[in-house]
Amino acid sequence: MSSTTASQTAPRPVPQGEVLLEATGLEKHFPINRGIIFQRRIGAVRAVDGIDFSVRTGETLGLVGESGCGKSTTGRLVNRILEPTGGKVVFEGRDITHLSVARMRPLRRDIQMIFQDPFSSLNPRHTVGTIVGAPFRIQDEPTPQGLKRAVQDMLSLVGLNPEHYNRYPHEFSGGQRQRIGIARALALKPKMIVCDEPVSALDVSIQAQVVNLLDDLQRELKLTYLFIAHDLSVVRHISDRVAVMYLGKIVEVASRDDLYAHPRHPYTMALLSAVPVPDPDRRDKAQRERVLLKGDVPSPINPPSGCRFRTRCPKFANELSNIDQEKCINEEPPLSAVDTGAREVACHFPVTEGENMKRRRPGAAAPPPPE
Repeated sequence: MSSTTASQTAPRPVPQGEVLLEATGLEKHFPINRGIIFQRRIGAVRAVDGIDFSVRTGETLGLVGESGCGKSTTGRLVNRILEPTGGKVVFEGRDITHLSVARMRPLRRDIQMIFQDPFSSLNPRHTVGTIVGAPFRIQDEPTPQGLKRAVQDMLSLVGLNPEHYNRYPHEFSGGQRQRIGIARALALKPKMIVCDEPVSALDVSIQAQVVNLLDDLQRELKLTYLFIAHDLSVVRHISDRVAVMYLGKIVEVASRDDLYAHPRHPYTMALLSAVPVPDPDRRDKAQRERVLLKGDVPSPINPPSGCRFRTRCPKFANELSNIDQEKCINEEPPLSAVDTGAREVACHFPVTEGENMKRRRPGAAAPPPPE
């Protein structure tokens, strides 16, 4: 994703439609077993450990965080590729948490997924026509003008040549393969698409094209996205709201512009301070000093008590920050509303506007609004 594209992000109101998908207390624990014949469970990897979020009709919810925080697992739980350990997923008012494969199949029309790797997500033995046409055949979707014409229309929609119907995936570039994956996801005209880092495996020169394509398709087809990524510039360009994950938990949810201008969780502040500013003209207006996090991410097998971020939190480590460290150690902060309900933060002592101002470089102006 080029810096030019990211910097040209126009402000847009957060959609106020009905809730399309809602996750409550969602969990996924992968068991750790010991023994060859008589296996016994000795622990679990808490990949997703009780998260709450919702996605409204027509909006894009960005889900960000460092590698291993549980973003992709969350996407697979929502799409029911993985079976949740606990919690609930409600889609259009219907509980789909533990639906069987047969009962889930009709819902595949309405919720689809774009995978991260455009190379491994396409069967190399099948032609593009077979790959994109598979949803029509599996769901017995009628195609009045024939299956081939329906597939060619989908290829045209995502910017591919319809005449490439009989080609194989290895004959396409990475960006073109991802467009094939997008065409497959759009075949049944879904209401929601889970985008699992759809541009992270692509060249930077191609990322902006694919993100802009997704943006155009959303407006044209009235789609709803759960957009999973670790590139904050991509998330800023496409998202309406952003949820930040750390070690299996959501630590902050806010509208895009509010989150980038005034982060309230210390982890969000550290993430945003790590975003490089390649344009020298904008570098002098950089919003904040670099926030360096010490230590490694704790193991999801045995996360810290209380606040999971406390072992790396600059406020917790600073003896002059005047916070109750015992509270951070013993009490897990709930994801609760702050700023008159405009955002939710899971922190006992959220970052104040005064602390945000101190993080700005001396002499630097306030962050410019998106252009």
